[in-house]
Amino acid sequence: MTLPIVKPSLTIKKRLAAPPALVYQAWTDPEMLMHWFGPDNCTVFHAEADVRVGGRFRVRMKATDGETHDVSGTYEAVIPGERLEFSWAWITMPERESRVTVTIKPDGEGAMLTLFHERFADEAAKEGHSYGWTQALGKLEHVLADRIG
Repeated sequence: MTLPIVKPSLTIKKRLAAPPALVYQAWTDPEMLMHWFGPDNCTVFHAEADVRVGGRFRVRMKATDGETHDVSGTYEAVIPGERLEFSWAWITMPERESRVTVTIKPDGEGAMLTLFHERFADEAAKEGHSYGWTQALGKLEHVLADRIG
């Protein structure tokens, strides 16, 4: 009997001082995505999100070294204000598709965001995405704080 291959995954939890509806909007509104998505060394210059099951998203960003990064996927589950599940693939490596689940729950005056990214090709991909997601969620925290005032 052959055991199934277990691919690496990561989970990041972050408490945000913003209502769940605003956190959800930050994940689904292309204008908001442009202000926080990606690691610190990247600036988003294009974002689109057709937030419905079967709809697609795409984010294009430029790194400080001039390199362009382009990621896209298809929404597999959408529960407004609570949960998004979507495929994730870089245009340069479409064969290495992974999957992201974002869950948003009320937490006192704010929200608890849980990001679960699974099905990485290898540990190096997991580590790179952990770095990128951690920085992006830090930027998200600042964008939400600016929106709340």
